[in-house]
Amino acid sequence: MFSENRNTLLAIALSLAVLLAWQYFVAQPQLEKQQAALLAQQEAQQAQTDPQQPSAQNAPGSIEANAPAAGSQTQFQSREQAIGATARLQIDTPRLSGSINLVGGQLDDIRLKNYHETVDKSSPTVVLFSPKGSPNPFYADYGWVSDPGASVSLPGPDTVWSVDAGAQLTPSTPVTASYDNGEGLTFKRTFSIDENYMFTVTQSVENNSAAAVTLYPYGLIARKGKPKTAGFYILHEGLLGVFGEEGLKEVDYDDLAETGSERPAPVDRGWLGITDKYWAATLIPQPGETFQPSFTHSNASDNYQADFLGGATTIESGSTGETSSYLFAGAKETKLLDAYEESLNIERFELLIDWGWFYFLTKPMFFAIDWLFHVFGNFGVAILLVTVIIKAFFFPLANKSYVSMSKMKLVQPQMQEIRDRYADDRAKQQQALMELYKKEKINPLAGCLPILIQIPVFFALYKVLFVTIEMRHAPFFGWIQDLSAPDPTSLFNLFGAIPWDPPQLLMVGIWPLIMGVTMFVQMKMNPAPPDPTQQMIFTWMPIVFTFMLASFPAGLVIYWAWNNSLSIAQQWVIMRRQGVKIELFDNLKSTFKRKPKPTEDS
Repeated sequence: MFSENRNTLLAIALSLAVLLAWQYFVAQPQLEKQQAALLAQQEAQQAQTDPQQPSAQNAPGSIEANAPAAGSQTQFQSREQAIGATARLQIDTPRLSGSINLVGGQLDDIRLKNYHETVDKSSPTVVLFSPKGSPNPFYADYGWVSDPGASVSLPGPDTVWSVDAGAQLTPSTPVTASYDNGEGLTFKRTFSIDENYMFTVTQSVENNSAAAVTLYPYGLIARKGKPKTAGFYILHEGLLGVFGEEGLKEVDYDDLAETGSERPAPVDRGWLGITDKYWAATLIPQPGETFQPSFTHSNASDNYQADFLGGATTIESGSTGETSSYLFAGAKETKLLDAYEESLNIERFELLIDWGWFYFLTKPMFFAIDWLFHVFGNFGVAILLVTVIIKAFFFPLANKSYVSMSKMKLVQPQMQEIRDRYADDRAKQQQALMELYKKEKINPLAGCLPILIQIPVFFALYKVLFVTIEMRHAPFFGWIQDLSAPDPTSLFNLFGAIPWDPPQLLMVGIWPLIMGVTMFVQMKMNPAPPDPTQQMIFTWMPIVFTFMLASFPAGLVIYWAWNNSLSIAQQWVIMRRQGVKIELFDNLKSTFKRKPKPTEDS
C-alpha cells in the first residue's frame, strides 16, 4: 500500500504542476493582456477629458526630454570619464560614496561602501548609480513642470547649479544648490542624507517676479536599457511601487517595453522605483500629499523611468513655495527597510524585498535565521539550527505519520493476502483494504503529510537564501564561502584535483552529493514498490534531484541534506519502537544486486 501512497503523492505533485503551468503560461498572459487593454482605454479616456494635465514624462530631466533623435548614435565614455566631465558635489557617508552632478543637479554617482562585487574584500565596491554618457546610466532627478503653454524658464539637464565652495554632502552637512533663471525665479534644491541610504530632497522656488506662478514638483528615476537580471520567476527585478489601497504593483522590464507606460491612479501614500535583486532606488513622496505615479519606457532611447508628479504649487509674487520627498538608494537590508517604514511612515516599504507568496513563512524564517546568526556568528549554523526547530515544531505530526507508516509495514502480509484473494476484483480489494486500515487505525495518506508540509517550508527558505542581501557572500565552513551561491566544487574534476572547469550542467559539488545520498538512504528505508516502473523512478529520483539542486544556493542544499538526515534518524527510532523491521540494508542489497541473466527456458 505504500506504493499507492507514493502514487497519491505523485498525482498531487503532477496536479500542482499542471495548475501552476496553466496559471503561468495561459491564465497570467491572458490577464495581463486584458489589463493592458483596459489601461490603454483608461489613458485614452483621460487624455480626452483632461488634455492639458502636466506630466513628469515630459519634464526637463525625463527620458522623453533626453531621448536621442531617431537614427542617432550615442558615444559612451567610461564611467570615470563621464563623472570627471562635469562639476560635482561630493557625497561621503559611512555607507555611501559618490557625487551629485551640478550640471542638471542629478544624483547619478553612488557606490555602496559595505558591499563588494565578489566575496573578495579587495574587489570593487558595488555601483548603484551611474551618469548619462557612461555604459549603464542609472540616476535620480528632481525638478518642476509648468502648465502646458505657460512660459516659465525651468531648470533642465543643462542647468548649472551653484553650491558653496568646498561643500560636501555628509550626514551632518546638508547642501543647498541654487539656480537663478534670470526672470525673477530662484530655484533651490537642498540635499540631506542619513547614516544609511535615505536622502531627503527639498525643492523651493523664490518668486521675485511681478506675477504668481503655478508649478508641479516631480521626481524621477531613470535607467538606460534592461540590466542583467537573475532571470528567476520567484524574484521580481524591474519597476515596482506601493500605491495606497491598490497595494504592491510590479512591472517587468519586458512588459513595460511592450506597453510603453503604466499609470496607476493618483494616491496620497506610497512609493515607487526600480529594484535589482539586492539593491534599489525608490522615490517616496511625503505621506498625505497626493501624487501621480507612472512607469514609462522610451523606445527612442530604450530608457526605463519611474516618476511621480506632485500637486500644483502656486507661488505668489514675493513668496516662496517648497516641497520635499525622500529618495532611497542602497541595499535592501530587511531591518533597515522595516525601520524606515516605521519612522518615516512609508506605506509597506518592506515589500521592496520580494518575500513572495509565502510571506507569512518567509519573513519569520529570515528573522529566526538572522537571530541565530547573531548568536552563533554563522548563517550556515543558523540554517542547521532552524531546521532542527522546524523538525521539533512538526514532530507530533511527523511522529504520527511515521507511526502510521510503521503500522502499515506490520500489516503488509495481510495486505498482500487481500490483494491475492481479490486479484480480479479491484473494488472488493479496495474495500477490504479500507476495512483493514479502519481496524488497525491506519491512515494510508499519513506518509505524504511530512513531504507536503516540507514543500512550503523549503520554498520559504529558498526565498530567504535567494532574495535577502544578508545571505549574500555569507560563508559556512570549508569551501562554502557564499551560502547564496551554488556549491563551487564538482565531482567531474574530482573537486578541483583536475585543472578543468566543467560546464554548468556538470557542476555537481560535494554538498549536492551528500544531499543525494541522504535522499537515497531515506527512500531505501521503506519497502520497494512492487511495480518495476515505480522502482526505477524512485531509484533514479535521488540522482535527478542531485543534478537539479546542484545549481541551487548551497545553503538550501545544506538544509535539505541536514533535514534528510534528521528524518532518517527520526524514522529509524520510531520504526524500532514499533517493532518494525528496518529494511534499509535489504533494499540496498536488492538495488545493487546483479540480476541473473534470463535462461533459455524463460
